[in-house]
Amino acid sequence: MTILSPEAAQSRLTQLPGWQIESGELVRTFQFKDFLASLRFVNQVGEFAEKAGHHPDIDIRYNRVRLALVSHDAGGITEKDFDLATQAQNLSA
Repeated sequence: MTILSPEAAQSRLTQLPGWQIESGELVRTFQFKDFLASLRFVNQVGEFAEKAGHHPDIDIRYNRVRLALVSHDAGGITEKDFDLATQAQNLSA
């Protein structure tokens, strides 16, 4: 697994509205109508993550869910992070 260069990661961000890079992680906060909608989203992301063997840091605050993605074993942001971000993005659409 290859770490993306800062330039490559920034270029990929143009395809993921609302996502940004913070402290070396690919992050976004999603907002939902209520707590149950937040939980449904987290469970769906969890299924994608488990299948990929790639697990995000997840913070749930009532109707807001913050995802933080980084490939710890690679030491940075990789294509795997952008793949999971894209799946999460598609769920929230």
